[in-house]
Amino acid sequence: MAHTTTTSATSTSTASTASTASNASNASTSTATPATKPVSKTEPVEEKEKPKPKEGPPTLADFGDRMDQATFEQILEMDDEDDKDFSRGIVFGFFDQADTTFEQMETAIKDKDLLTLSQLGHFLKGSSATLGLNKVRDACEKIQHFGAGKDETGSTDEPDDEKSLGKIKETLKDVKEDYKDVAGLLRRFYGEEE
Repeated sequence: MAHTTTTSATSTSTASTASTASNASNASTSTATPATKPVSKTEPVEEKEKPKPKEGPPTLADFGDRMDQATFEQILEMDDEDDKDFSRGIVFGFFDQADTTFEQMETAIKDKDLLTLSQLGHFLKGSSATLGLNKVRDACEKIQHFGAGKDETGSTDEPDDEKSLGKIKETLKDVKEDYKDVAGLLRRFYGEEE
């Protein structure tokens, strides 16, 4: 009789397991149905249709560590009270210089002309420092050092020209991104679209 009881218990257990599996299957089917309600599909569409509010011009604080505010404020102090024509001319003149210098750097990289790269880095370092553009200035100083056959600090010789060119390529890529970022903020500061 013990054998029959065991078999009966096993049958009960198997039936119970089958019933539980069936309930779990039904439960997963039940939970899948609410996830496909069209209400959730329309909500993101409504959000996308809302126009974004237009941002105003950035403040100097918005520039963060990209700019030395004290340096840039000295340039702004030279403006007339009514307009920002003087500082705007300096800033937009820098944009022209930077664009031209970046093109010249690309050419010098192709020509493997480290001396020219060092000179161009030095030139753009000075221009960006005048405006207080810290990240651009620092990257240009690195290019100056790499072009002179030094490490990024200018304190250790780097005899491998190919290694220096590789570091200049990386730094130039980074400085172009930093420049694009700060130039976009400056254009908005002066009421221009990017």
